[in-house]
Amino acid sequence: MKKPVLAVIGHGMVSHYFLQQLVERELHQHYDIVVFGEERLPAYDRVHLSEYFAGRSAESLSLVSDGFFADSGITLRSGCKIVAIDRERRCLRDEQGAETHYDTLVLATGSYAFVPPISGNNRPGCLVYRTLDDLDAIAAQAKNAKRGVVIGGGLLGLEAANALRQLGLETHVVEFAPRLMAVQLDEGGAMMLQRKIEALGVQVHTRKETREIVDGEQALHRLCFADGSWLETDLLLFSAGIRPRDELAESAQLQKGPRGGIVIDDQCRTSDEAIFAIGECALWNGQIFGLVAPGYQMARSVADTLAARDTPFTGADMSTKLKLLGVEVASLGDAHGRTEGCQSYQWTDGPREIYKKIVVSADGKRLLGAVLIGDSADYSMLLQMMLNGMALPAQPETLILPARSGDAPKGLGVAALAASAQICSCHNVSKGDIAAAVASGCSELGAIKSCTKAGTGCGGCVPLLKQVMEHELQQLGVEVKKDLCEHFAWSRQELYHLIRLHEIRSFDELISRFGKGHGCEVCKPLVGSLLASCWNDYLLKPQHLPLQDTNDRFFANIQKDGTYSVVPRIPAGEITPQGLIAIGEVAQRYNLYTKITGGQRVDLFGARLEQLPAIWERLIAAGFETGHAYGKSLRTVKSCVGSTWCRYGVQDSTGMAITLENRYKGLRSPHKIKMAVSGCTRECAEAQGKDIGVIATDKGWNLYVCGNGGMKPRHADLFASDLDSEALIRTIDRVLMFYIRTADRLQRTSTWLDNMEGGLAYLQQVILHDSLEIGAELEREMQQVVDAYQCEWKTTLDSAENRLLFRGFLNSDRPDEAVVMVPERGQIRPARNEEKTAQATTLPLAEAEWVHVGAVADIPANSGVAARLGQQQIALFHLPASEAQIFALDNREPGSEANVLARGLVGDKEGEPMVISPLYKQRFRLCDGVSLDDATLRVRVWPVNIIDGHIWVHHQPLSTSTFPAIAEAS
Repeated sequence: MKKPVLAVIGHGMVSHYFLQQLVERELHQHYDIVVFGEERLPAYDRVHLSEYFAGRSAESLSLVSDGFFADSGITLRSGCKIVAIDRERRCLRDEQGAETHYDTLVLATGSYAFVPPISGNNRPGCLVYRTLDDLDAIAAQAKNAKRGVVIGGGLLGLEAANALRQLGLETHVVEFAPRLMAVQLDEGGAMMLQRKIEALGVQVHTRKETREIVDGEQALHRLCFADGSWLETDLLLFSAGIRPRDELAESAQLQKGPRGGIVIDDQCRTSDEAIFAIGECALWNGQIFGLVAPGYQMARSVADTLAARDTPFTGADMSTKLKLLGVEVASLGDAHGRTEGCQSYQWTDGPREIYKKIVVSADGKRLLGAVLIGDSADYSMLLQMMLNGMALPAQPETLILPARSGDAPKGLGVAALAASAQICSCHNVSKGDIAAAVASGCSELGAIKSCTKAGTGCGGCVPLLKQVMEHELQQLGVEVKKDLCEHFAWSRQELYHLIRLHEIRSFDELISRFGKGHGCEVCKPLVGSLLASCWNDYLLKPQHLPLQDTNDRFFANIQKDGTYSVVPRIPAGEITPQGLIAIGEVAQRYNLYTKITGGQRVDLFGARLEQLPAIWERLIAAGFETGHAYGKSLRTVKSCVGSTWCRYGVQDSTGMAITLENRYKGLRSPHKIKMAVSGCTRECAEAQGKDIGVIATDKGWNLYVCGNGGMKPRHADLFASDLDSEALIRTIDRVLMFYIRTADRLQRTSTWLDNMEGGLAYLQQVILHDSLEIGAELEREMQQVVDAYQCEWKTTLDSAENRLLFRGFLNSDRPDEAVVMVPERGQIRPARNEEKTAQATTLPLAEAEWVHVGAVADIPANSGVAARLGQQQIALFHLPASEAQIFALDNREPGSEANVLARGLVGDKEGEPMVISPLYKQRFRLCDGVSLDDATLRVRVWPVNIIDGHIWVHHQPLSTSTFPAIAEAS
């Protein structure tokens, strides 16, 4: 019997999610499903579209897993535009004139970018920001542009502005309304957002009505505003909102809204019983939903209707949390406070540029809305309180005020959430669903995600998801383990004490006595850091080298193109003219991009791996040391000039900063450490935003601890006052060593203190009053680390054997051809893909059937090195304990343009050898190149034979042929 035809017009995010829902309900076995996509590419992730300009490929943005259409029997016709719907005959006609019959039709045509009716809006170089093709057009236009302007200051406009900024353009945003994001933000939040964006170099022009676009005098276009002013630009992006793609519905005489949109009911049916509409083209109850989560809800509703289930669409919460140009922004519910009788509370941290506001009901019992700018950490908790009508605390303002040391946690916690509380809006997963998954045996976050799909959409619910999972496990009497990973059933703190107590000096000794397997990307770098914190050995000793992530492995910071940045130490920012000249000469000789850092140092970008020893040889000859910018260690001690030069200074802040930096340089810790010393209370060095901050007083020094800037800023706490220099250093010694002993993996000092039972008062008791009687021990341990300091680059250059560890290739001196630089603003930058010389997709293979690439002994044990196989680059990994000994994979890291896989960490997953890529931490099995995180992703693998300690690699990868045995080579 012939199956009924289900046709879907549109193949975007909502459409593809709908197809997945059909397959989940096995409806692909009951319908002949045909999908028409107007774009040339299958569905891709528009939510993360801006990452395309940050180096993410179109393939990695794809939402379609390998084999999805073949396995499901669904037909996809990409690049096929439907131009008419014949409702009487129930057939569709495409632009080639071909017709397709349907029994049921789903419209998922999405929306288009609205271009205001401005004279000149169709000039060359006037573009929109909507699709991957749009992004390619923007990139092409940006090649010859210096300035870019976005018309529109809403969500999409600010996303577009970020794209222009990533392309290196001077960026402007023009908005007709009096503030940015007028729909989502109140005036206070919008002004804070504008200040933060302008601080990033984006110029914002509000209250600007563009009347026409004409030829510019200094640039391609001139925007003429209603107030008589103008702005010239080389590239113009329209991002002034979206409009539903409803033209097919109009021609088919389906009911539309007065301002567009295909009218649907609670089952997402249109005015035709056989036609549904979902996503941004659909108008429900007079509302268009411009977020992906409501579209997913509509998709589930239609899939359930087709499966004879009743799951009506009843609207969706439009709360949103995102990051715009690096700024955290969140808006919930009635953010503008328009509910009758409502009350609002606001809190502003001016120095840190954080703005928070909550709107509560007239009786103060329910949360109605919120705005968060600069810090959205409370978003999940506030959203749950609003959606579930949870009772507010007696003082609602405590929900947004900073927590003081010793305060109880904000809100009521996950225990107070009802089972029906929605945790993941993308996939409609409730707390009850998660509880059921835990009860069925899911005890890890990965298993919960796989079982429920929660956290696999936008990812915003993952922190709350983890809290719910752990709560449910505890309710079942299951101990929530804090095991580091599958190789160590210990926490970081416990491993530290094992290393100290048993004087363990290597990873192999630790894992043989207290672990299992060969290690992974979690435990290897952590144990390497712990060993360095305790004993401060040279990191590239054979027993330590395999533990180091690429930055510590090569004593430099890897960049997205596989090159490295070099940062010499400049204690307290004090540098001689000769030092500046030496850095300039190195940068000029090796054609490096130079930039002053926020920590008062000079950063040199664009160094190839094999250039690092020569660069550092010159820097060390000029008197510099490694700056440890690559490690979880002390970075810098920032300072002002203090009493030496400043009329307000009361102490020598520069001298103290130099003393502190030289004492703690090279100290490995759970996370990076930043310090600062200010010479007076005017605080020019911003010491109260650092892990360790020191401010001079006329009696000595005030010490502040556990502050940080970055994504989630925290003001440091005053720890001790008017300390003399000796007491100051002794106190810092104790604080840092106690932090190293007790913090979790990758935990900043701010989070460490916030999570510490007893908070600041407890820490003061331990450090200042020695309540645990460990003060002398902490000081002694710190002195051991200080005494063992070495400049890692000087140690490296003193040994010819160590220098060999920085070879680009095992068997070639030719530089990596994928590293291409182009000039910009008098310096260099990595070339974008379209700027590189076109190369063949498949490089020529080696001519010989088996190719000798080097000796086994030339590759450090449990590590990797790149080699050339004809014109191909391969990554060779040496695992002495495995039967194969040597594995050969592609050297290109998937999702990047960098040949760096050989620089990844080697470990195992449940006994299976794997490599963890250095850029994006992707895990690949060494035996077949398949990703352990995404079975549809793989890298090629080459056959290897070992003869008399020499490595021979077949010229064809394993996936292409069956290989004969290697013959003895002459």
